[in-house]
Amino acid sequence: MAGLPEITMAGTLTADPEMRFTPAGAGVCSFTLAANDRRFDKESGEWRDAGATFLRCTVWRRQAENVADCRKGDRLLVTGELRQSEWDDKNTGEKRYGFDVQVREAALSMLFHPAKSARPDRTTGGGGADAWAFPAPHPGGSADAPPF
Repeated sequence: MAGLPEITMAGTLTADPEMRFTPAGAGVCSFTLAANDRRFDKESGEWRDAGATFLRCTVWRRQAENVADCRKGDRLLVTGELRQSEWDDKNTGEKRYGFDVQVREAALSMLFHPAKSARPDRTTGGGGADAWAFPAPHPGGSADAPPF
């Protein structure tokens, strides 16, 4: 059975996401991602932008509220269904067509922005002593005897 085309895209938010709620209380967040095509120019030795693709994206419910915390310039990874929409141009009356993504899953990219985890840092021991570094105290018994 054929379905809508799937797309996975990495791109930069062109503006802060727009969050709203349906009358039933479901969150919906809309945003635009820009994916830049960069090429290395051997003559100048620099990277140059070779164009960009802009896609409007919509995400629903709890994920919408999470995406709404992102800001312009953040790099996101999204996967979802690519849909075509059509409308009449208000000025000319001509039919216009565009594409948007109904996002199934979104995540912050860590390509240029390393994650800051709330987990303890493994290299410093997480601020506390290593539980395996010292034997457990044994009240009233030999250190060689089991604690039970």
